[in-house]
Amino acid sequence: MLVLTRRAGESIVIDGHITVTVLEARGDQIRIGVEAPRDVAIHREEVYRAVEEENTAAAASAARAQALLGSKPPDLSNDRDTS
Repeated sequence: MLVLTRRAGESIVIDGHITVTVLEARGDQIRIGVEAPRDVAIHREEVYRAVEEENTAAAASAARAQALLGSKPPDLSNDRDTS
């Protein structure tokens, strides 16, 4: 992990198109601003992990339901439009 020291109002640039700016430091909290292209997903880590866990649980539930029903999900890997 790269560790950098910045003051309020200072920024770092990632890969030439993502800018992270320290907006405010107060006590044990730091406010940051992130400027990035719309196609770059930005999440707080705890929210990202919770969504991952929910998706994993939902996928497991779907697999269990299919197993109980005795069916397999359709194989769509070869179902491509060739036009």
